[in-house]
Amino acid sequence: MAAANAPIAMKEVLTLPSIGINPQFITFTNVTMESDKYICVRETAPQNSVVIVDMNMPMQPLRRPITADSALMNPDSRILALKAQLPGTTQDHLQIFNIEMKSKMKSHQMPEQVVFWKWISPKMLGLVTQTSVYHWSIEGDTEPVKMFERTANLVNNQIINYKCDPSEKWLVLIGIAPGAPERPQLVKGNMQLFSVDQQRSQALEAHAASFAQFKVPGNENPSILISFAAKTFNAGQITSKLHVIELGAQPGKPSFSKKQADLFFPPDFQDDFPVAMQISHKYSLIYVITKLGLLFVYDLETATAVYRNRISPDPIFLTSEASSLGGFYAINRRGQVLLATVNEATIVPFVSGQLNNLELAVNLAKRGNLPGAENLVVQHFQELFAQTKYKEAAELAAESPQGILRTPDTVAKFQSVPVQAGQTPPLLQYFGTLLTRGKLNAFESLELSRLVVNQNKKNLLENWLAEDKLECSEELGDLVKTVDNDLALKIYIKARATPKVVAAFAERREFDKILIYSKQVGYTPDYLFLLQTILRTDPQGAVNFALMMSQMEGGCPVDYNTITDLFLQRNLIREATAFLLDVLKPNLPEHAFLQTKVLEINLVTFPNVADAILANGMFSHYDRPRIAQLCEKAGLYVRALQHYTELPDIKRVIVNTHAIEPQSLVEFFGTLSKEWALECMKDLLMVNLRGNLQIIVQVAKEYCEQLGVDACIKLFEQFKSYEGLYFFLGSYLSSSEDPDIHFKYIEAAAKTGQIKEVERVTRESNFYDAEKTKNFLMEAKLPDARPLINVCDRFGFVPDLTHYLYTNNMLRYIEGYVQKVNPGNAPLVVGQLLDDECPEDFIKGLILSVRSLLPVEPLVEECEKRNRLRLLTQFLEHLVSEGSQDTHVHNALGKIIIDSNNNPEHFLTTNPYYDSRVVGKYCEKRDPTLAVVAYRRGQCDDELINVTNKNSLFKLQARYVVERMDGDLWEKVLNLENEYRRQLIDQVVSTALPESKSPEQVSAAVKAFMTADLPHELIELLEKIVLQNSAFSGNFNLQNLLILTAIKADPSRVMDYINRLDNFDGPAVGEVAVEAQLYEEAFAIFKKFNLNVQAVNVLLDNIRSIDRAVEFAFRVEEDAVWTQVAKAQLREGLVSDAIESFIRADDATQFLDVIRASEDADVYPDLVRYLLMVRQKVKEPKVDSELIYAYAKIDRLGEIEEFILMPNVANLQNVGDRLFDEALYEAAKIIFAFISNWAKLAVTLVRLKQFQGAVDAARKANSAKTWKEVCFACVDAEEFRLAQICGLNVIVQVDDLEEVSEYYQNRGCFNELISLMESGLGLERAHMGIFTELGVLYARYRPEKLMEHIKLFSTRLNIPKLIRACDEQQHWKELTYLYIQYDEFDNAATTVMNHSPEAWDHMQFKDIIVKVASVELYYKAVHFYLQEHPDLINDMLNVLALRVDHTRVVDIMRKAGHLRLVKPYMVAVQSNNVSAVNEALNEIYVEEEDYDRLRESIDLHDNFDQIGLAQKIEKHELLEMRRVAAYIYKKAGRWKQSIALSKKDNHYRDAMETASQSGERELAEELLVYFIEQGKKECFASCLFVCYDLVRPDVALELAWINNMIDFAFPYLLQFIREYTGKVDELIKDKIEAQKEVKVKEQEEKDVIAQQNMYAQLLPLALPAPPMPGMGGPNMGGGFAPPPPMGGMGMPPMPPYGMPPMGSY
Repeated sequence: MAAANAPIAMKEVLTLPSIGINPQFITFTNVTMESDKYICVRETAPQNSVVIVDMNMPMQPLRRPITADSALMNPDSRILALKAQLPGTTQDHLQIFNIEMKSKMKSHQMPEQVVFWKWISPKMLGLVTQTSVYHWSIEGDTEPVKMFERTANLVNNQIINYKCDPSEKWLVLIGIAPGAPERPQLVKGNMQLFSVDQQRSQALEAHAASFAQFKVPGNENPSILISFAAKTFNAGQITSKLHVIELGAQPGKPSFSKKQADLFFPPDFQDDFPVAMQISHKYSLIYVITKLGLLFVYDLETATAVYRNRISPDPIFLTSEASSLGGFYAINRRGQVLLATVNEATIVPFVSGQLNNLELAVNLAKRGNLPGAENLVVQHFQELFAQTKYKEAAELAAESPQGILRTPDTVAKFQSVPVQAGQTPPLLQYFGTLLTRGKLNAFESLELSRLVVNQNKKNLLENWLAEDKLECSEELGDLVKTVDNDLALKIYIKARATPKVVAAFAERREFDKILIYSKQVGYTPDYLFLLQTILRTDPQGAVNFALMMSQMEGGCPVDYNTITDLFLQRNLIREATAFLLDVLKPNLPEHAFLQTKVLEINLVTFPNVADAILANGMFSHYDRPRIAQLCEKAGLYVRALQHYTELPDIKRVIVNTHAIEPQSLVEFFGTLSKEWALECMKDLLMVNLRGNLQIIVQVAKEYCEQLGVDACIKLFEQFKSYEGLYFFLGSYLSSSEDPDIHFKYIEAAAKTGQIKEVERVTRESNFYDAEKTKNFLMEAKLPDARPLINVCDRFGFVPDLTHYLYTNNMLRYIEGYVQKVNPGNAPLVVGQLLDDECPEDFIKGLILSVRSLLPVEPLVEECEKRNRLRLLTQFLEHLVSEGSQDTHVHNALGKIIIDSNNNPEHFLTTNPYYDSRVVGKYCEKRDPTLAVVAYRRGQCDDELINVTNKNSLFKLQARYVVERMDGDLWEKVLNLENEYRRQLIDQVVSTALPESKSPEQVSAAVKAFMTADLPHELIELLEKIVLQNSAFSGNFNLQNLLILTAIKADPSRVMDYINRLDNFDGPAVGEVAVEAQLYEEAFAIFKKFNLNVQAVNVLLDNIRSIDRAVEFAFRVEEDAVWTQVAKAQLREGLVSDAIESFIRADDATQFLDVIRASEDADVYPDLVRYLLMVRQKVKEPKVDSELIYAYAKIDRLGEIEEFILMPNVANLQNVGDRLFDEALYEAAKIIFAFISNWAKLAVTLVRLKQFQGAVDAARKANSAKTWKEVCFACVDAEEFRLAQICGLNVIVQVDDLEEVSEYYQNRGCFNELISLMESGLGLERAHMGIFTELGVLYARYRPEKLMEHIKLFSTRLNIPKLIRACDEQQHWKELTYLYIQYDEFDNAATTVMNHSPEAWDHMQFKDIIVKVASVELYYKAVHFYLQEHPDLINDMLNVLALRVDHTRVVDIMRKAGHLRLVKPYMVAVQSNNVSAVNEALNEIYVEEEDYDRLRESIDLHDNFDQIGLAQKIEKHELLEMRRVAAYIYKKAGRWKQSIALSKKDNHYRDAMETASQSGERELAEELLVYFIEQGKKECFASCLFVCYDLVRPDVALELAWINNMIDFAFPYLLQFIREYTGKVDELIKDKIEAQKEVKVKEQEEKDVIAQQNMYAQLLPLALPAPPMPGMGGPNMGGGFAPPPPMGGMGMPPMPPYGMPPMGSY
């Protein structure tokens, strides 16, 4: 069946690889399609991502980097659901994301794995686990809700679908499982149907199912149906069924009867099964799709088979409903996205014609509103009508497809039926049926409304219109207007009867709605007339209407100026202003005239309004000079200033300051240039300096930056206005740092008497010139000296200030300054007063008045500088009496006492407040001993040392240094660079230290001598102190120091000191002696103090005499001593002696070192004795472990067995490993057997060659590693039976399989390895690796078994690996088979062609070549068959017919010179009308002289070089070939050549037909002449009829008359007369009908004019309507005008009822 006539149309919408999807991801687990909106693909390489394909723009996929196990797009919106398994668990994490909002909506962690999930609705996800089914709503925070448990029939099933009905009351779960053992290829389908209301499940066998709603006649509620398809295998029989069942039948209502039908699978598809079912709700059709691409179409209502076809050569794994199209989408393994839809033009004819099912055809047409059943429906309607079954006829008409029966004829039929008494009229039955089924058309609505209006039931009309049951029209509105204007308006609006709507709004005075409506419908009413009408009654309404017009799209339909003039003509100034202000808001240049106009009219009438308009600044394009003049006249001087642009005009207006608000004037100055502003300011000051000064100051303040401060200052100075200057600079001062500005302000303030301001500025400002200001103020001699005081105090002019005040007799300001302003500057004031020879009494009084606030130090300095220090005696004593502790006070007082020699020693020793350095320095030249007293009191070390050195007071210096006990001071005086060091040391030794009774002083001195590195002096000093029975003879520290110093300076004295002294620190001194390498002295010290361990350490570590140490140990008999001796012996390698010493010391602490040394020295018998001693003291795993090891080393295995049976803490595992590593296998065997370490035991037994025992131990260990080691050992020992036992336990581990195989192969044990692998096939844990590895081994060593193995276990092989093996071993047949199984058809085809002797099989190659992806392989296959199998090339090409480029194939064959070889193929594909194919076949037909086939080819296929072929065969020797050439010329439009060729061969019939088809009169007439010339009268007569439409009658008759052939022309003449008589009759009939139409049209125009005149009173200003065609004027009678002369059909006007006159020749 041609695809164009098929009832189901298939189209490839998209191929997933074309948008970048890798084919490996086009699988059921990676691709999802929940609706016809989105496809979602999950990719895992090269990176994890999710690709979302929007079916509205499929070539723009959205790819996002997302890692998930599954991804589903929501059926309606851009919401993505993701599922991922949590690592290390069986739980799934679910997430829902809104892609548009880029936010996560919900997430949940399922406690068990979700094996399948699906969107069952836009708001609900269905989740299927191993045991249960859940529903999860995406709204709110709800968690998944468990719906039901899975039934037993779905256990171990792969879930492939889950659906629910629209009400979500019925749920169905579908899974598939492996088929029966006797037919495993036929997959078994299982279904679980669950009722939510009943909470019950039913298990059924089905592969696919779907829900539908169907309305059963007599039941207003739709029924829920389920359809499911099953293919089962029972007792050797395959049964394929489709079932349609109603769910939850409604009691008391008609129900849907159960339906079932067979699914007919072709013989080649016996193992195929349904994988999906979709139901078209639009057409009520069931689509059943199978895995291998079959499509079954059934009617839902009757379960009747409609269509079956294969829609895809590749397996289909996913489908989705295309609800809007009534079809479905399907995706196959190749990645094609196919769309199946109903072919609306052909399905009904197909069902009625091909299936001969008229009832189904009619039902399909009615349900889907489809064409093709018109005749059947009309015939059925007439039959019902004839049988008076009016109700059934009404229902049929209402449901008729495409409304073919809903015509005026049908209404007239029902109207014509007489009404029976007591029965509902058939017409009303018809209308009632239509109303229940839907909406009435225009004619039906009009007829029904006419009935209702006649019965005055307006409410029914309102209800029907509200329910949208009627189609509105202008005629319906006219009808309803007679009873209800409002309802008529609604109808007019719905019917888009625009003039009627506008007239209705005008009648209701709702003018605003006219604009809105006109805009909506695109109608243009007379806006000017409407505006004039509104103006008469409602000016404000007119404004609103005008504004609405101005806002219309496309601009205002009436000019703004015209609208304004309409308002102004009626003196509506305010309304005109309001309108213009609104429409002129955009402030456009083209509105300049209107802007000027609105300002003019308001400046003349309402100046305040104009001022407000100008203040808003909404206009900028009006005539500014004109408006400026009007503003000046109206007294709006500010606005005038704003608009004038000439300086004289501005200066004329600006002087009216009395009428201008100051602030506005100030703001105006901001718009002027600097020069103009200064000019205007000068004019204002000249006109009225006092009155305008404030304004000028304000302007200067506001715009000083623009005008320039200097210019403003000059302006004020020009008019000598210090007041103006003062006010101007006062505002600018705070922001200025210009010293000149600040000075001028001070000057102006002083000139204007603003003394307080002068005082403030001089006090606060930091920017004026102090010198200049001081001089100005001194010259100004202000009565108030405070400004001058501020300047001089702040900038250091205090002496000048004091001199100015003293000379001007302003002594009170001096006192005030000192007492209140700055007492700190009183010393400067006093100094200046002393210089000015002021009386001392005033100065003393001034000082005493300040007292404690006075800084003493500078005051003393000032007085001391002038030798007037005694002046301060009273002041200082007064301060001391007040308790002053000020250092400077006491310093000054001390200086006075020293100068007066008033017992200075008492003051220096008793006064705690003076500064020793200051006073000491003061005393140095007067009395050095007083300076020493002062310096000692203040601990002024440097000053005291200097003064004593300078004056040779070394005794005082020595005493001071000893008493001071300061390390830094000692270091300074004992420094080698001190030239007085020797004198000081002598005084210290002879005087200072002997006098001292303080141990601390002695200690400090000794320490200082040590620090100064004076050991010999120190020894002499200490001997005098320690050994000569002084108070410090028994001092512990001094004895230590004496010995230590001797150790450092004179070691020969050390032994004597050790013997003579007893009270020293023996351990510490002994350590120092060791460090000084005085080992014998150290040994003597430790021995004297009974420090035996330290003593023996000296012997061992320093003297290095182990013999003396042993002797000493025997003498003291201490464990610690023996321990030290043992350690030393151990270090020296005397291991046995060391062990003996450790045993004597009973010391178990060093067992680790002893063990290590014993192992190195191989003295394991001694080590056993030592460890037995140690074991009694400590419980250490190391000890017990080493004891076992020692037993093993001395081969005491029996004691090992006894020891491990006793309680112990040995680490037996480590010991065993150690023994194993050192090849002590017998001992290791004992250990491993005891601790049950079977793995190690097995390896140990292998080392002992005890293979059977090793296998038994490996069995107990059950470890892959152990099995592997034992296996390899057995292989090496050629114990292949045991090796196989071990190998079977190894090869079940995928990771170890390859290692075992390589081990066997490397040792040449090929047969044994194959035997091992064959035995492994039967293991319960056999995996793909075993099957694959065995295949590889067969490929290498037993190729005869390879193919059988591949075919038996193709599903359990790692095909890529086996492909590599077969390729290496060159097993081409098997390699081809593997490529086919792996869907690598390109490689399979290449292999077959490259290795055809072994791999080629024709049937197999045909199956391969149609599935390859590379197009080039098609043509390579053509070359291959051409070379090796030319007899089968047509069979192969027929398979590729839909895939190859036929032109290229023909080109290949033509170049090879074997074009005839593929003639059958070219015949088969010629229907494609390919030029190369057509030309090749035509060439063959010409060569074969097969003119019938050639003509047939030319007729059916026109895509070839027609002229070239015609030229080639026009001289052919066969007549029929030349006829074909003429035929070709005719088809190509070369009429003359065709006719000439036909005439040449006397084929006159061909010539006549060609002339007739050419449509050229000349050719026909030339042919007539030719026949006359040749005397062919019969041909002449025939030509007249064949070329009847081309031959002119006069020419034909003339030729016949001249050549005496009237008899042969007479039949033509009769025919011509009859035809023209008929044409005249038709013209007369058309003329009469045209006159009737003119009358009807004139009557309609009269009615329209009459209806328009009904509203004449509403439109008084409307122009009179133009006269209508066919109507007279007001004073003319009505009547028809004479009709115009009528012609037609290209003919001249004809008189009525007559024939045109016959012309003569």
